[in-house]
Order: sequence, then C-alpha cells, then structure tokens
Amino acid sequence: MQQLGVVPRLFPLILSGDKTSTIRWRESRIVPGYLRYVCDGDAASTAIVWVTRCSDMPLSQAAAFVGREAEWPKQVMLDGMREHYPDIGWNDMVQIIEHLTPAETRRREDFPG
Repeated sequence: MQQLGVVPRLFPLILSGDKTSTIRWRESRIVPGYLRYVCDGDAASTAIVWVTRCSDMPLSQAAAFVGREAEWPKQVMLDGMREHYPDIGWNDMVQIIEHLTPAETRRREDFPG
C-alpha cells in the first residue's frame, strides 16, 4: 500500500475528515487507490484513505485548485509549504493528492481492514 508521512498537527484533520487533500513536492509519486497516512514521530498512528485523483500543477495554482485560495494567499502558501520543503518556489510543480475521508474509505467493499 502507498504511504505518506504527515506532520502531527495535521494528522487529526485527516482523521476527522476535514483534510481531504495534500500537496507534495519531490516525494514519491502517488496514484489513485489506497494510501496509508502515518503520523510523523508516531508510526502507530495511521489512517487509510482512498485516493480519488492526483494532479500535477505549479504551486501557484494549488490553493485555487483545492478551493482554499482565500485562506492561502501567496505568502501564506509559500510559508506553509516551506515549513516542509524549504527550497520550494512559487512556480515549482507539485502533486495534489485528493482522497476520501477515512470513514468514507472504510465503507468501501474492498477495504483492506
């Protein structure tokens, strides 16, 4: 199963279903299908989600693509991404991974639980 680490402050948002996408730069390519999120620093804390779509685009388009443009103006977006990727630039290509909530994923007939 595909796997991605996620910082502890964002992990509860995945569990609650409030976070249904992630933006990644220069990491392993993700494809539609099952994905296990692992909370950084706590490998026992995991969440399985169903990835519905993966899209590549410049970081400059990412906030609008996921409907968060008002919350993530340019400097907020850059500062947030640079917490994880210090060298990322505004025009760098990123992968946007969209997924179902863990609860929606558990309802799939082929859920691996």
